[in-house]
Amino acid sequence: MGLYQASFRVKHECPYREISERFPDLTIREWYLSDCQVLEITSSDAPTEDLLEEIDKLGEILHQSSDGSGLHVVTQSCLCTLEGSILERFEEHNCLYQPPTIHRHGWEHYTVVAFDEADVRALLQDLEGDRDIELLSKTAIEERQVPHSLLTPVDRLFESVTDRQQAALRLALDEGYYEQPRRTSLRELAARTSVARSTYEEHLRKAENKLLTNAGRFLRLLTTDSSVNPLQIDRGERPEQRAD
Repeated sequence: MGLYQASFRVKHECPYREISERFPDLTIREWYLSDCQVLEITSSDAPTEDLLEEIDKLGEILHQSSDGSGLHVVTQSCLCTLEGSILERFEEHNCLYQPPTIHRHGWEHYTVVAFDEADVRALLQDLEGDRDIELLSKTAIEERQVPHSLLTPVDRLFESVTDRQQAALRLALDEGYYEQPRRTSLRELAARTSVARSTYEEHLRKAENKLLTNAGRFLRLLTTDSSVNPLQIDRGERPEQRAD
């Protein structure tokens, strides 16, 4: 089974796309986090008052600077302005979204990865139904050449992990529970909290399970083309002869 990467651009009603259309020198990069979106806005030209007014409307400004290389702004806003349907369609067609979304010259640029080329074709046909779309590239990814951008944002890895479960996991990491040999025990860890040992262990095990489940899809991408199982012992070689 191979991997396929597709890059395409679309046009539909979106405030970021519309701003990039009105200001041709502007580039907006958009990252979706669990409860907000972060925008990186750059422009080679000096900012005009009209542009700065538009940026002020996008959300809380975390950073803003202007120098010889142009304008640089980082903003954060809630997800109320996010049209989530296109991301949901990626999942419906078994396509993995690669952030960020790039808005430039009135277009939204997306990149996705899929296991099956047919899934990419089905996604593109679906999107053609309600927006302008242009396919920019569609290529097979060579064995083991999974893009680094597939290393998922942290919030995706910890999706559905509760605050208490995260706290239990962080304590175990900080105290050396996962080191070899272990520097602490579950009893000692629970003693550092205000909950019973059984409750602490439940939080920890649920955090481990959710984290591994969320990471599993990306592990499968990294190992999908591997034809050799490094844990498979050669019949002609004794286990003690193999290196770790």
